[in-house]
Amino acid sequence: MLCAPLALFGLFYASAVTGLAIQKRAVDFFDPAQGGGSIFDNATFGGEPLNVIISGQSSPDVLTDDGILNYAQAIGFSKECLGLHLGTPQTANLGDGNGSLNQTIEFRQDFGNDFLGTCFESLLGGNHFRVWRQNGPSANSGALFLAVSKEQDASANHDLVDDGYNIGRNELVAAAVGTKSHGGVTYNTVAKNITGLMPAGSDGVNHGIAVDGVITLLTVTIQDS
Repeated sequence: MLCAPLALFGLFYASAVTGLAIQKRAVDFFDPAQGGGSIFDNATFGGEPLNVIISGQSSPDVLTDDGILNYAQAIGFSKECLGLHLGTPQTANLGDGNGSLNQTIEFRQDFGNDFLGTCFESLLGGNHFRVWRQNGPSANSGALFLAVSKEQDASANHDLVDDGYNIGRNELVAAAVGTKSHGGVTYNTVAKNITGLMPAGSDGVNHGIAVDGVITLLTVTIQDS
């Protein structure tokens, strides 16, 4: 007769000690559409795809403002030329309860030079990405959503290259996967492609450039020194 009460007590005790019954596990991200948001940002002539997500299960230091800067520099990007931004910041609604917000920061390909390399990208064209953080009250994953695209040079008004969204994503992922280091920090990045969250095609997409419907999830882990 005592077996059931003792078993229940043991279960309660184990839960109280370990916290397993009440702990909320981290998630990669929440689908913006489920909270009234979109997997496209708001640009001049439609939306640009949020085609790379840095998982909320990445090392916490990667997901901070300083952390994403150092990680960006580890994979070949840095702040805009001399810290100057031309044009209106784009906005996005990640469905987290924060509504539509301006991009947190924008990074450009730096051609191996953290300080002046992005000036070459502004002149010659190359890859770049905008960042938003999903941290609102209704969907606080901490994940970073990136709008990645490859653009032409200044003489072409930085219009995107043909297939610029898919190419930009693929080039960023290729630069990120594996082990990279910068500023005394070493990162290991694992990539996973996700389908079903983004429709393929050009309908409503900025510049009318089609996307393939693939989002790449990056999980970035800081390695112990």
